[in-house]
Amino acid sequence: MSDALIALFAEVLEVASDSLSEESSPENVPQWDSLAAMHLVAAIEEHFDVRLSTKDIMKMNTIARARAALVEKGVSF
Repeated sequence: MSDALIALFAEVLEVASDSLSEESSPENVPQWDSLAAMHLVAAIEEHFDVRLSTKDIMKMNTIARARAALVEKGVSF
């Protein structure tokens, strides 16, 4: 089963989806820099049709935390 959030991160970061996990973060994914983070926010908002607050964005320092923020917005996986 494909994971839409990991697939989206992989697409934006231009890495293989199987190289990412819930623990992936800017600390362990070299491509996840500040510019990529802005692209990730835009892609997440568009793909899942949500608006993320600055507080939401600041908490999303791993894929797991991004998933949790989206679940709080009513996104189901």
